[in-house]
Amino acid sequence: MLLYMVFRSVTESLILIFPTLYAMTGGLLLQWYLGYNFSVAVWVGYIALFGIAVETGVVMVVYLHEALDRRLATGSVLQRGDIEQAAIEGAVLRLRPKLMTVAAVLASLVPILWETGVGSDVMKPIAAPIVGGMITSTIHVLILVPVFFVMIKARALRQGKLKSREEVDV
Repeated sequence: MLLYMVFRSVTESLILIFPTLYAMTGGLLLQWYLGYNFSVAVWVGYIALFGIAVETGVVMVVYLHEALDRRLATGSVLQRGDIEQAAIEGAVLRLRPKLMTVAAVLASLVPILWETGVGSDVMKPIAAPIVGGMITSTIHVLILVPVFFVMIKARALRQGKLKSREEVDV
């Protein structure tokens, strides 16, 4: 509901829910590999993971919209190639911040998975879903979100519905 209120698009809202599915697959795989059963600690890890996954997806879509709005502001007739170039431009701007976020999360949580001291029995199940999910979520946010964005905007262009965000907000 909140995603729909921000983007005013059901399809874009659904695209931003998909990172949670990709994140969950990575989290489930690492959880299974490490042999952790579902517990409150594991669910806490998933909640943190889903928050990070959706947040990075939202920021990616905002950057993609800004790049597309710059193309629309030129006043020239928009083609599919322009949408693709805007998606590449927006995704490239998000590449380093996304990789830095993932690196910071992994650098802080991977050592917990190796820990054997006091409290590690609680922290490991929290860290496992986050570590596994960050890897698969990164692939989705960096590759699939821009691809889906281009598909949605190309469809809107064919239907004559493509407008800048400023025009939609008015």
